[in-house]
Amino acid sequence: MFSHFGIIFTQCVIIQNGGRRSMEYREIAPGVRAGAVGLGTEQLDGQPYERVKEVIDAAFERDMNCMDLFMPGAEVRENIGRALGRRRKDFIIQGHIGSTDVGQQYDISRDPPTCAKYFEQLLRALRTDYIDIGMCFFVDSDKDFRDVFDTGFIDYVLRLRREGKIRLIGASSHNPVTARRVVETGLVETLMFSVNPAFDSVPPAANVIGDFGEDFSGFGGKIGGINPVRAELYALCEARGVAVTTMKTLGAGLLISPERTPFSRPLTVGQCIHYALNRPAVKSALIGCRSRAEVEEAARYFSLSDEERDYTGVIASPQSDLTGRCVYCGHCAPCPSGIDVAAVHRYLDVARLTPGQVPAAAAAHYRALRHGGAACVECGSCESRCPFGVPVMEDMKEAARVFGA
Repeated sequence: MFSHFGIIFTQCVIIQNGGRRSMEYREIAPGVRAGAVGLGTEQLDGQPYERVKEVIDAAFERDMNCMDLFMPGAEVRENIGRALGRRRKDFIIQGHIGSTDVGQQYDISRDPPTCAKYFEQLLRALRTDYIDIGMCFFVDSDKDFRDVFDTGFIDYVLRLRREGKIRLIGASSHNPVTARRVVETGLVETLMFSVNPAFDSVPPAANVIGDFGEDFSGFGGKIGGINPVRAELYALCEARGVAVTTMKTLGAGLLISPERTPFSRPLTVGQCIHYALNRPAVKSALIGCRSRAEVEEAARYFSLSDEERDYTGVIASPQSDLTGRCVYCGHCAPCPSGIDVAAVHRYLDVARLTPGQVPAAAAAHYRALRHGGAACVECGSCESRCPFGVPVMEDMKEAARVFGA
């Protein structure tokens, strides 16, 4: 039942539970596999322990194993640690370095002693001696980048890695320009980034966590085709082997709201998840849940049909202009020649980032395909079905030239 075009860039393992397809796992680092749907815990802040345990238990039962925890408050951290109990080893935890609550309010610190205070408190609260992914918290601006990578902050993070207190180094960002600079340092192995079809369709300079307001009205007519800067970021992460985990997958709930969606109609939770998982390099779509029912709704993604996952009819609404750009939706299938057109486009988009120098990983993935672009017989069946007017036949020729097959 799982869509043939939804798994392109990563080998995966599907876990069956009593005949029910319950989870797909994607590799974020050698030997580390994260569930394709994971848990964001922001909604657990301020909730009683019983509610926290309900959500953690539900996530565990539905085979979720990836969890993001950025909140600095002692109570929510301790509630999560208590709810995890001996199951801590069963979860890949993203813990954020630099997230503080100075003055009892969320704040950001790049001061190593202050960061160390909160990081050690996180270890104690979770009853552990390591965090799987140590995230450089909130790197959104040029100043954030300098404060993280040109100071003692990054030295502290690297020391944590050497001491085994973090296993991988990551960073969180909402800004594709700054995120690209982070990836290009070569120091991070994971990137937590805000991924959804609305954010992907706005100018790169837009502040996606400040300008939208409560109903997307702050963007007015800015919703357009997928912004190439954001698309190139995903392709760069794939080329560099940097795993992406997503935040704001549902747009803080706006995308599934009939009243507040920026599109002609709301997306479903499953459609939002499917969109995120179709971006290059994305390994886990993290969904903020505050109840067992919300965990169940996110996990239901794996039981949906291709038609139920299909997001194209919504994002191709009159407010959006996606003409000519492949969004890897798979409507072009089946190809009479057996070409996985969506996969070819993904690898081609990675190669387009560095003309004349095809990334080795993209070339290897392309060669592993059963049929490359050269197998195209130009029958045009793909283009007749494409909702976005992509020049598929020309792209197949380009892929054959770029990859030599």
